[in-house]
Amino acid sequence: MSPAAGPASTGRIEIVDIARAVALLAMVVYHFTWDLEFFNYLDRGLTGEGGWRIFARVIASSFLFLVGVSLVLAHGSGVRRRPFLVRLAQVAAAAAAVSVATYFATPNSFVFFGILHHIVIASLIGLVFLRLPWVFAALAAAGTITLPWFVASPAFDSRWLAWTGLAESPPLSNDLVPIFPFFGAVLAGIAAARLAQAAGLFETMRRWNSSLRSLAPLGRLGRHSLMFYLVHQPVLIGIVYVVALIAPPDREAVFRSDCSRACLAQQDERFCQAYCDCAQREIVAADLFDALMAGDTDEAQMTRIRDIINECTFRTVDEIGPQ
Repeated sequence: MSPAAGPASTGRIEIVDIARAVALLAMVVYHFTWDLEFFNYLDRGLTGEGGWRIFARVIASSFLFLVGVSLVLAHGSGVRRRPFLVRLAQVAAAAAAVSVATYFATPNSFVFFGILHHIVIASLIGLVFLRLPWVFAALAAAGTITLPWFVASPAFDSRWLAWTGLAESPPLSNDLVPIFPFFGAVLAGIAAARLAQAAGLFETMRRWNSSLRSLAPLGRLGRHSLMFYLVHQPVLIGIVYVVALIAPPDREAVFRSDCSRACLAQQDERFCQAYCDCAQREIVAADLFDALMAGDTDEAQMTRIRDIINECTFRTVDEIGPQ
């Protein structure tokens, strides 16, 4: 998903394409796990917490770091306007396609500013830093990464502004990669590439190309990253969907496991069994179970689910007492 190929006169750097391919394969692992969770084969929320959350951020950051590196490789000696605009239009069209497809599939959690949307904006802003000393990009990267820790406001909570990364409670999205802090990875890539360029490291890396021939399949994958990105998730979802038709998951068991895991962090087993019985029974009675397990509840539905959870908590305390 680099903005453009490098100038033909200098040739590609195979290790950069290989690094991009490795990031793509890591993304496949994450997205396949997300798909299993989405179809209720795994506990809800698994890929959004703990090590999986860190894994997702590392993958996104690595892609964006390579976007910064690719900007320097392709346009560090002068912006090649036509290749840049052609590639930018391709990524923008792909981003729009992702938004439209996910809106129809999961309208309450569609992708309104995912990794492709970010790459479009980051590629445009990144051009500003190509003519500045590397230290400017490095300082801007540090500021971009740390700003969300100090600046956040409900004023940015709507989808129109959540893309900034400054929202206190951003809207639900299956892939949100906001400017802050993730543009910091692009800036870090620009700074690192400018340093490598000044030190002659790119020429050294090009000399590695012949010794990396055994990894040529990864290099080819890295050179077709946009197409691979667009195709891989529909293929993975299709595979899991077919499996779900043949061997459907036990959604009630997944709900109980998720509910018990959250409850047992604060209460004992007896309390949690009664509480989860109540929550499941009332959510089903309110005709909200399917939407909840599909991970695509709207705000009104989530408000009702939260009310049910509170009601079940008080009811269980009344029946069993606080634990």
